[in-house]
Amino acid sequence: RLKSSSIFGDSLRVAPRSQLKATKAKNNGASTMTKCEIGQSLEEFLTQATPDKGLRTLLMCMGEALRTIAFKVRTASCGGTACVNSFGDEQLAVDMLADKLLFEALQYSHVCKYACSEEVPELQDMGGPVEGGFSVAFDPLDGSSIVDTNFTVGTIFGVWPGDKLTGVTGGDQVAAAMGIYGPRTTYVLAVKGFPGTHEFLLLDEGKWQHVKETTEIAEGKMFSPGNLRATFDNSEYSKLIDYYVKEKYTLRYTGGMVPDVNQIIVKEKGIFTNVTSPTAKAKLRLLFEVAPLGLLIENAGGFSSDGYKSVLDKTIVNLDDRTQVAYGSKNEIIRFEETLYGTSRLKNVPIGVTA
Repeated sequence: RLKSSSIFGDSLRVAPRSQLKATKAKNNGASTMTKCEIGQSLEEFLTQATPDKGLRTLLMCMGEALRTIAFKVRTASCGGTACVNSFGDEQLAVDMLADKLLFEALQYSHVCKYACSEEVPELQDMGGPVEGGFSVAFDPLDGSSIVDTNFTVGTIFGVWPGDKLTGVTGGDQVAAAMGIYGPRTTYVLAVKGFPGTHEFLLLDEGKWQHVKETTEIAEGKMFSPGNLRATFDNSEYSKLIDYYVKEKYTLRYTGGMVPDVNQIIVKEKGIFTNVTSPTAKAKLRLLFEVAPLGLLIENAGGFSSDGYKSVLDKTIVNLDDRTQVAYGSKNEIIRFEETLYGTSRLKNVPIGVTA
């Protein structure tokens, strides 16, 4: 059914609680998981990806929010220091507008207990249950400072079970996703326990269609180096960058973390790095950015690292915890760890085996 919303403008499609029933493929009376297919709708995919009716509802509601954010970003007015668009009777910066849209979507889902964002880094009660419910952390509009240049920007979010967003790890996530607002609008999604990272394209009629499945990140000479100022006083990072240049890697870096990480999933190769130094401190937030992107990369067959271990193994102590990170293929992450710290936990670890 469609429920009116003063924030969304367009109606938000929400399933009533009484209709939140799991749909499973039947085979001689037994439940089976069928393989997803290119061309499926988001709803069809989620029915196969998870038996959890609440998680399906949450991810559908977030898809509605991403669709609306894409329109608001595409039609934003940019001038002075901010890009703005209408939010009811108000004019808001697009990152704050995206923030409000996502919080409303989570309230509408009826299954989110707590949520917090980079813009509002405190737990907000969304009214959902603790038992069988979820907590969500998100970066509403990563790269908002480059909207005026018409570069690709995006939304990042991670979903944890229950009511905890601290004292947990990225590996505890049950789903993670990106909304990507570029020449195409896509919803890139990973569900824990279901193979692959999956891309959905926003069609003209406003529906999400499954267009790509990534299950392997192969070796390939493509690099995306963030925080290059750290090479000034981090000689190991400088050595790593020199290696990429010497070996004639293709440089593809926009300054937007969403497209820079997404290209690894789409091209199925490469590495993204964001390294710290004594004068260039960590800026990337583990909860809002690093852990969700870690699940997307690792579900796609890639690897992540903070220099010592997978970012999915890092415990989130505080909502604002920050870290350095690399995402990429196995050999690229081995090179990253060995160059920066002299050894790699991934040596002699077969592909697909957690170190």
